Amino acid sequence: MIAVTCLVSLALCCGLAWWQWDRFMSASGTFQNLGYVLQWPLFGLFPAFMFWRIKKLREREQAEAADPAAPRPEPAEVTVPAPRRALVRQPAVVTEEDAELAAYNSYLRELHARDQQS
Repeated sequence: MIAVTCLVSLALCCGLAWWQWDRFMSASGTFQNLGYVLQWPLFGLFPAFMFWRIKKLREREQAEAADPAAPRPEPAEVTVPAPRRALVRQPAVVTEEDAELAAYNSYLRELHARDQQS
């Protein structure tokens, strides 16, 4: 049944590729149609590839179940990089700043420092 599905898929997609080739060769054909000519056969081969892949995975699973003493590859260790610390800038010296703006900027620096600590 799976082989029939693979063959029908391949035949259908090759027919669609032929149709796109006819469209490409027509007066209104574009290179997009040519791209579809190349894609459709790949779409048709995909079910056969998946059947082959599933078969190989099942064979590997059965071989591992038959020989439990066989060495298995260790899963790769996942490392999470440490978070990078933000650069702490020294406040610029402003000589002609009014007192209200300086107090507001100081308050913002305090809030930022509290956020960085928690």
